[in-house]
Amino acid sequence: MDVVLSILGILFVALGIGVSIGLHELGHFYPARKFGVYVGKFMVGFGPTLWSRKFGETEFGIKAIPLGGYVSLSGMYPPTATPNRGFRLFRSLVQDARDASAETITDESRTFYRLGTFKRIVIMLGGPVMNLLIAAVLYLFLFSGLGIQAPTTAIGSVAECVKPIAAADQTCAASDPVAPAKAAGLQLGDTIVSIDGTPFTDWTRQISIIRDHANDPIDFVIDRGGKTLTLSVTPVEAERYVIDETGAPVKNADGTYQTAPVGYVGIGPEYARQQQSPAVALGSLGTNIVDVGRIIIDLPNRLGQVWDAAFGTAERDMNGPVSVVGVGRIAGEVASLDGIDVVSRVSALIGILASLNVALFVFNLIPLLPLDGGHVAVALIDWFRLRIARLFGRPAPAPIDTARLVPITVIASALLIAMSALLIYADIVKPITLGP
Repeated sequence: MDVVLSILGILFVALGIGVSIGLHELGHFYPARKFGVYVGKFMVGFGPTLWSRKFGETEFGIKAIPLGGYVSLSGMYPPTATPNRGFRLFRSLVQDARDASAETITDESRTFYRLGTFKRIVIMLGGPVMNLLIAAVLYLFLFSGLGIQAPTTAIGSVAECVKPIAAADQTCAASDPVAPAKAAGLQLGDTIVSIDGTPFTDWTRQISIIRDHANDPIDFVIDRGGKTLTLSVTPVEAERYVIDETGAPVKNADGTYQTAPVGYVGIGPEYARQQQSPAVALGSLGTNIVDVGRIIIDLPNRLGQVWDAAFGTAERDMNGPVSVVGVGRIAGEVASLDGIDVVSRVSALIGILASLNVALFVFNLIPLLPLDGGHVAVALIDWFRLRIARLFGRPAPAPIDTARLVPITVIASALLIAMSALLIYADIVKPITLGP
């Protein structure tokens, strides 16, 4: 049964990735057609064609390697330009790109390179924006539709004793001091009404009351089976992880978690699936975007960690980059996890797809050809040059000949392929796993 569930999880995410890629390309295709550009092909995947059919003037198809997709826009590069300079190899690459682009031109008036700056930017941003919209819809469905597991005001765990946070063995011994919550009589299922006179509504933020009152008695007003009780609890000072405003532990520069002496009583929340407001859903989407941006900025270092893990003894970073193979393995693990219900499995898989679309959105905005952000950057530079020329009364400069940038595109593409190969290899020989 676990194998079947794992396969279903992989297929679910694989289908979601395919749909996401198709919608990304639709984000390019639709505005291109609206602006009159001839689009010869609309393909999901690369390599040999598995299926294709022509609708109108465009051939739609699915290819064998599901690592992306493309739409063939007529006249991406101008057919003629000033003589190419530089190394012979680079001149050859530029001319080959120009010739291949010329073969797509059936009507000179329907070429991409003749469009104005605004229209080129809209076409190239269409793909990433589509991924952002997909992610937003999935986040809203997760948070405001299905709901997410979130802490309630009820107590879900009561520690038996006080142990150092760094202790490898958290089993209580006879010599360990009894946890304050246990000593005061707090029980599983108690609903916290207030702490130290403050109404208790948010575990993440209001638990700071306990952390700020080490060795000071504070009153817990609780609801136990419909009866209101007041219990005095004295938090002990204990070394615990530093947490931020979201309740997440704070890391040091070296990746270890920060600790500090704070008040501790030994209770944890009970979790339940709760629907969140759209504001919370979109706020979490924004946090995800920022997190992915930070990963991309630190990508060289993170790829170094992947290399050390793949070819050495280092462990994979749970929050590090993964390939489509790694995503598939994680999806399979999630779908076959023991002890969780169907809704939780589906929620986790949808969360994976949402995060993938966020990654596609942010990654494609990198201002480097052949990524969409590279084409947007070229268009913005053209716009800026035109405005400067008008400001000083000069003739309008010719648009940047993007064919001349093909050598940069080839080098960047080679680096992206090498990065993908490294991640795929690492995900095979030392994958990120959810279990111990």
